[in-house]
Amino acid sequence: MPRPAGRGVHLIEQCRVEAGAFRMGDAFGDGLAGDGETPVHEVTLDAFDIDATTVTNADFARFADDTGYRTEAETAGSSAVFHTLVHPRASVIGRSPRAPWWLAVEGAGWRRPEGPGSDLDGREDHPVVHVTWHDAQAYCAWAGRRLPTEAEWERAARGGLEGARYPWGDDLLDARGRWQANIWQGSFPDRNTAEDGWPATAPVRTYRPNGFGLWQVVGNVWEWCDDPYDPRAYAKRARAQGPASNPRPQVSPVLRVLRGGSYLCHDSYCNRYRNAARSSNTPDSSMGNAGFRTAAP
Repeated sequence: MPRPAGRGVHLIEQCRVEAGAFRMGDAFGDGLAGDGETPVHEVTLDAFDIDATTVTNADFARFADDTGYRTEAETAGSSAVFHTLVHPRASVIGRSPRAPWWLAVEGAGWRRPEGPGSDLDGREDHPVVHVTWHDAQAYCAWAGRRLPTEAEWERAARGGLEGARYPWGDDLLDARGRWQANIWQGSFPDRNTAEDGWPATAPVRTYRPNGFGLWQVVGNVWEWCDDPYDPRAYAKRARAQGPASNPRPQVSPVLRVLRGGSYLCHDSYCNRYRNAARSSNTPDSSMGNAGFRTAAP
């Protein structure tokens, strides 16, 4: 019998983000026009706690083992896997018409990220993937947590660096030419040189944390936020008087916000491994590059 909601054991270290205001949005003109990253506008937030890392495979396993929960990918019998990562023993049953590098793989899910034949051995500390927005909400209900709002996510990602492009500053590489996030290197979508050391997910404590103590906020995996997605939200706020207070779009929740980019992001196609970058998907979508981190209730 499943445990009651809010009785799970959430073990992820917490980072405190103090109350205050910040400038939300793209100050560099890097974003795609349709993503709605501008205009930059002021947002005020109460203090909140947020996970230092995304939820790992080990964390999600505690939830699934405790409750018997089956993800939407497990129930559906398939999930989206990037074409270069499909396990040789897996069966491809479909392909995305708009992004043919995404394949529907029978039996793919969080326990078998590349399909049958793959497993989580050695990846206990990697982010859980193939979880939908609904799956993330189910984990939150069990753990007594919630998904962060989009504004909370961006404030936390910035780590106290006002207006910076990335959680660590404005330059993609460090002073020694080393990668500071797990993203795509090479020629997308067919040749990934994996110069950063990771052709797919990396452990959640790879690279360095930002100024608030959050690890890998950009790159590695997309992170679900609680909010419905509205590409016109920032323009609407700019017309209002004064700062917005932890704003949430008032639109039909056909799409939900995703933040942070993933190991598949490359500036030739998806330059969204930035603090201000926005994306979205339907709340029942699962794929091999999306996970989540939680906030305190």
